[in-house]
Amino acid sequence: MKKVAGILLISAIGGVLGVGIYKAIEPEKKSFINANSTPVRVVNSVGGLPDGSVNFVQAAELTVHAVVNIKTEFQQESFNSNFFFNDPFHNFLFGDRGRGMYPPQTQMASGSGVIISENGYIATNNHVVDRADKIEVTLNDKRTYTAEVVGKDPTTDLALLKINEKDLPFITYGNSDDVKIGEWVLAVGNPFNLTSTVTAGIISAKGRNINILENDPSKGIYPIESFIQTDAAVNPGNSGGALVNTNGQLIGINAAIASNTGSYAGYSFAIPVNIVKKVMNDLLEFGTVQRAFIGVSIRDLDSKLAEEKNIKVYKKGVYVAGLTDNGAAEKAGIKEGDIIIKIGKSEVNTSAELQEQVSNYRPGDKISVSYLRDGNEQITDIVLKNKNGGTEVTKEEKVETLSLLGATFETITPEEKKKLHIANGLKIKKLESGKLFNSGIKENFIIVNIDKKPVDSLSDLAGILENKKGGVLIEGIYPNGMRAYYGFGL
Repeated sequence: MKKVAGILLISAIGGVLGVGIYKAIEPEKKSFINANSTPVRVVNSVGGLPDGSVNFVQAAELTVHAVVNIKTEFQQESFNSNFFFNDPFHNFLFGDRGRGMYPPQTQMASGSGVIISENGYIATNNHVVDRADKIEVTLNDKRTYTAEVVGKDPTTDLALLKINEKDLPFITYGNSDDVKIGEWVLAVGNPFNLTSTVTAGIISAKGRNINILENDPSKGIYPIESFIQTDAAVNPGNSGGALVNTNGQLIGINAAIASNTGSYAGYSFAIPVNIVKKVMNDLLEFGTVQRAFIGVSIRDLDSKLAEEKNIKVYKKGVYVAGLTDNGAAEKAGIKEGDIIIKIGKSEVNTSAELQEQVSNYRPGDKISVSYLRDGNEQITDIVLKNKNGGTEVTKEEKVETLSLLGATFETITPEEKKKLHIANGLKIKKLESGKLFNSGIKENFIIVNIDKKPVDSLSDLAGILENKKGGVLIEGIYPNGMRAYYGFGL
């Protein structure tokens, strides 16, 4: 028995020594990590953990209470689908156009909004509140308010609301120019009326033009589309909600999704916060957006266009395909065929990026433009103009009055004044449907006086017509020297 026990003890000791010797002489092994578990470097480190993993808790806590649920009521006509409806009295009064039409029905819709100040200003999409007769805002803590519209801008699909409250949580503005592709972001909103929903994703692309906004020059709508594309899940009800970085800063307002079904299919689009900030400030100060124009028609530059135009040396940029007569760019010396590469310090490689950068300014602002001509880089300063060719800003009430005229205007040159022997005047550059067209006025007519008062600028025109009721008498002259008089009623 003692002999057996001795054999077992010797065997155990040998095994331990064997393991120890193996570990001592075992070669060092390389460590392989599955790609799916590799730590991700976060661009904004505040949202990250010490081990390099991603954490959105802080960003969510900073933003979820500042995103609101918006419910709207609006009237919508509906039609009778009963083809057997045949009321002779109805047909006599209304004809076939009125057949089958029910009285307008009250409809309801919902979206999201972002509180941008502690005293109750809220940014959202124009399409969320565009037709609304009543707007109800519900905070994350379930408090409910009736909101008023401060201003709307279909050009950028943004609107500014106001509720009567103070000391509200709000989201601070970030800088969308600093946003990088691959950066982590959160989308905060109320999809499908599921309040206070947070989803995560990355920036997939910048400067996207998806041709979703209305384009109607007759209404003064020249859309600006330079969306931030993300893969954060966004669904109906998210419109007007916040896109934030891992610092909890607002970098965009969620506006659209790419989908064949109406629900999220992998891509969503947000309006860059730099556009949002400028539009909100304009709506608050003037009641309308002060849109600045550089005065060029542009095309994205690629190898096909370079070959077509025989451009041998170029960097990425935007090709100047045409110029507005007496526009800002033409006056600054820009020529057709130039390639714009920078607005200020920001590079522009697409038409959408150029429009985004210019949209940050107001008429009358001076900007630096870098461009290539014959392969050589040049820089010039451009004073931006409004759509009527002036540099002044316009209040909302004046915009409404001027929109009735249905025209765009431009200031006349000293040479034109001298040639036509006039001391002042404002030229009608383009006519659309409106009071002026209906009165018989033709394009290029120069308005000299309205109701015997001299007109030399858009401000003069708006000031004379503001609050005007009744007949209006216009005196002026055509470029060929023919004087004319026109009248219409307001």
